[in-house]
Amino acid sequence: MENQEKNDAVTAVEEIPEFKGKNLEDAILHAEHKLKVPRTEFEYEVVTEKTRLFGLGKEVVIRARVKRFAKNGDLTVFLDRLMNVFPLDLTYEIKTKEDISFVIFGGADRQILLWKDGALLLAIQHLLNKISDRKVQVDCEFFRKRKEKSLRDYALDVARRVADSGRNEILDLMNPYERRIVHIAANQVPGITSESLGEGFLKRVKIYPLSKRAR
Repeated sequence: MENQEKNDAVTAVEEIPEFKGKNLEDAILHAEHKLKVPRTEFEYEVVTEKTRLFGLGKEVVIRARVKRFAKNGDLTVFLDRLMNVFPLDLTYEIKTKEDISFVIFGGADRQILLWKDGALLLAIQHLLNKISDRKVQVDCEFFRKRKEKSLRDYALDVARRVADSGRNEILDLMNPYERRIVHIAANQVPGITSESLGEGFLKRVKIYPLSKRAR
């Protein structure tokens, strides 16, 4: 408690650096250069926007500081707390590529994450995407690679069957990650397309011919 109060006091008196530019974009670029992080990882406010002396152009001044949980800090805090209360022996590693954070799980109980077609693993991914500014993908034991191959093969088989029969087929409920794979695969078959049906997180995918002969 005492340490928290000290941290709050330090934050309260923290001097937030200022950055200047000919316009807002220029000031933000200046902040990116000095803070050495992209603009998505700092917060800023405009301090002044004024015309220079004798009307020689404009000057914008902003205050900017790195977000408290930038660079996966929010994920780390959440996962550390989750690991403390979760009744499973799990470990995790975070890797970042461009604007995506990859969370790879390990540990003695990692196989439990993969039960029922990875339901628990995908549920954790859904939670992490709710708290993170970045897109988050989770994986364990190369689950994603195997899952994607299985879904692609399934969607291609259905799409080819639809092409042969001319009849629509509606698949079982899927989450957004699964639907995306199915849509991409199904649309690789000439004359076949697909669409999501329903509302909410889980939806069905309809695969059908582009022609009006579908029945």
